[in-house]
Parts: sequence; C-alpha cells; structure tokens
Amino acid sequence: MYKNILIAIGFALVGCQGNSQKKKIAQETTEKKETNFSVVKTEAEWQKELTPEEFYVLRKAATENPFTSDLLDNKKEGTYVCAACGTGLFKSNTKFKSGTGWPSFYEEIKGNVAYDVDYKIGYKRTEEHCATCGGHLGHVFEDGPEPTGLRHCINGVALDFVAAE
Repeated sequence: MYKNILIAIGFALVGCQGNSQKKKIAQETTEKKETNFSVVKTEAEWQKELTPEEFYVLRKAATENPFTSDLLDNKKEGTYVCAACGTGLFKSNTKFKSGTGWPSFYEEIKGNVAYDVDYKIGYKRTEEHCATCGGHLGHVFEDGPEPTGLRHCINGVALDFVAAE
C-alpha cells in the first residue's frame, strides 16, 4: 500500500511542470539578439544622465525592492514613460493593484515596449524593455486581469509619470 502511494507521488513530482514553463508569451519570444535602438548612448553617458538606481535597473537589468516605488500607489491620470528616454510606455487607465509590490499594468502602449527571453532565475520569463532605448523595465506574466489577462510587472524606478493636462 505505502509502496504504491510512494510510486504515485514520485510520478506526480516528476510529471509536474510549473505554469511559467508553459506560458505562450515566453515561448513566442526569441533569444536576446542585437537590436538597433533609436536612442543609443555609452555606458558613461547613461551613468551621467540617470540616478544610480535608474542606471542599475534600466541599464543592468536589476530589480528594485518591492513596495519601494513612489509610483506604486499613484492613482493620477496620465502616462508612465521610460525614465531614460521619455518614451510613453503605459497609460494610467491600464494600471491595477497586483499586490506584488511593483507597479502593474494590463496593457502596454503598442510598439513602445519590446520583449526578450530571460533565464536569470533558472526558468524562462518574458523580459520587457523600452523599444526606444532598450532600458530594462521588468517582466510580463499571464496572471493579470481582463481584458488582456497580462500583468506587466514594472520596476517603478524605470518609469517617470507625466500627468494628463
């Protein structure tokens, strides 16, 4: 009896795959490749223009600590733009409270966010970056609200907010 239970548990553990491994977004993106961005600067130029925190996240693909962004609880109308180049990335009406500790959006401004695959934590994730300057923004997951079902989990330090007029 116990032997059968142990065998069943063994098969269950071996046969399990995490949901992240099955996500369509991660499977549809390609490996990082050389991309030509319209805003190109040297590392020294980026370091002069950005704060140390912005440089670390945007240019070194780091992640800020959760619940530290001033933009997390921002409820004003406007546009979230890339902190490095000012490209509009997300509209405030697509922002939602995900409980993750990072600003989250269910939809990007089409054409302004680019995607790559990232394996930094041992499995495939879809990384997001600014399509204009290549700055690292965060990652997108398929556990967001309707209408898209996506959660763009973005480092607040990678964003600036421009209020609607």
